Amino acid sequence: MAIASSSAADWWRGAVIYQVYPRSFQDTNGDGIGDLRGVTGRLPHIASLGVDAIWLSPFFRSPQADMGYDVSDYCDVDPMFGTLADFDAMLAEAHRLGLKVIIDQVISHSSDRHPWFVESRSSRTNAKADWYVWADPKPDGTAPNNWLSIFGGPAWEWDGVRRQYYMHNFLSSQPDLNFHNPEVQEAVLSTVRFWLDRGVDGFRLDTANYYFHDRHLRDNPPLVPDPDATSHDAPDVNPYGMQNHLYDKTQPENVGFLRRLRAMLDEYSARATVGEVGDGARSLSTVAAYTGGRDKLHMCYTFDFLGPEFTAGHIRRCVEKFRAVVADGWVCWAFSNHDVIRHVSRFARNGAERERVAKLAISLLAALRGSICLYQGEELGLPEADLAFEELRDPYGIRFWPAFKGRDGCRTPMVWEQELPHAGFSLGTPWLPVRDEQRLLAVDAQEGVPGSVLEHYRQTLDFRRTHVPLLDGDMTFLNFNQDILAFTREKDGERLLFVFNLTRESQSVHPLEGVSEVLPMPGFAATFDNGEIRLDALDAFCGRIACRSAESA
Repeated sequence: MAIASSSAADWWRGAVIYQVYPRSFQDTNGDGIGDLRGVTGRLPHIASLGVDAIWLSPFFRSPQADMGYDVSDYCDVDPMFGTLADFDAMLAEAHRLGLKVIIDQVISHSSDRHPWFVESRSSRTNAKADWYVWADPKPDGTAPNNWLSIFGGPAWEWDGVRRQYYMHNFLSSQPDLNFHNPEVQEAVLSTVRFWLDRGVDGFRLDTANYYFHDRHLRDNPPLVPDPDATSHDAPDVNPYGMQNHLYDKTQPENVGFLRRLRAMLDEYSARATVGEVGDGARSLSTVAAYTGGRDKLHMCYTFDFLGPEFTAGHIRRCVEKFRAVVADGWVCWAFSNHDVIRHVSRFARNGAERERVAKLAISLLAALRGSICLYQGEELGLPEADLAFEELRDPYGIRFWPAFKGRDGCRTPMVWEQELPHAGFSLGTPWLPVRDEQRLLAVDAQEGVPGSVLEHYRQTLDFRRTHVPLLDGDMTFLNFNQDILAFTREKDGERLLFVFNLTRESQSVHPLEGVSEVLPMPGFAATFDNGEIRLDALDAFCGRIACRSAESA
């Protein structure tokens, strides 16, 4: 069987990307925090999965108020993670193993300790006075408008020196850069070039639709709830979700900046960008604007699959909406990341279902048209860790506890060796605890074990890689019933039929087209007999059928 491949420049199209959260991946110096040397040492594990690239969450210099998403120096490594030399060694080893390296770029805002902001807040007349979003108070001293911070409260913080408010979409220690200022754009692009010159293969753009704000600082209107929305900006307990964010993000000027960014990347060979777009009901139209025309972002991901729903109808609606709205763009699908409850805990109804759900989820993800992103530990079927309030480190969770427990439950350390202290993550006390429930799922407990979630991931990604249609082939949905997700993938003379039963009951279907060959999918027991496909609960089937081109001939 031929190995699916794309051109060197388009390596990202259909790629499988593995997200590494460095502070929780592997600690090598005993301080309880993962580091770049730890990433380097564990790259063989990542490569063994059969992925194409890694995405590294922020490792830049930072006060760590938001776990590195508050950057104080875009061109250096925070000492807790190592040095630039450590990064270079990690990059070289990844490339030796055939892995591309994508790094986070958090450029919508900086830390309040970044030298740019320190200078900006010092007066209204300094050289960087307009590098951040400053505004005068209303006559009664209140904030300039009604914009809210995702992390709670107003999106404005008073500064006594300038006697003005500055804008922050997240923590008050994360002031927003003023992208309306051309000097800011130049400075930000220069930091991106720094890493391009160092040899990175691409960038994950944090909050890619937050770069610009409305110049007139108009109030956001209230949100009219959309029952058909598949993506939301914030949990229900957060009043941020009560506004229609027309003016504090997703401004038309953003498109022009993304073109500038893409033009710079195109000066280098085979580089790629993946943008994070959190824009509620408008997410797909925003993705269309940001990826269409091949002159802006290469691909984006939204929050559509990051919620609690794991049904055939939901998956199909999300994919069909994307295809209807995003004509020539590209999507990156994911069920988990560092910001949401791990998907086996969201989708499984009980602990007994977790392994089955973990296998079904990756098999489904691998069959979809688009690139896919995996989050560290999901290849082990790790559930969300249950943490006490006293153990939380996430400011988001601390702010909205107990209605919202934050993001620490998905950020607990990777588990490597079942019997070692802290499951082999660190010889010191980890920054977040390792629960026994996760320790039992460690890599060494699943390595080489037939039927384990880890081996299922390897087999599934090998299946995806060795079938040409799964890279970027056409995708066509088939109609059976609302409980069954069925579609074909076709390219270069091969047409595959996929049928997924996401229910807890057995199902059977009679495909209208003949199955010429059953392709065993790892870990599933679906059968085909006398023209009928029979699926157990949470089961999947794949078969080869005649190509449409052959039928018409």
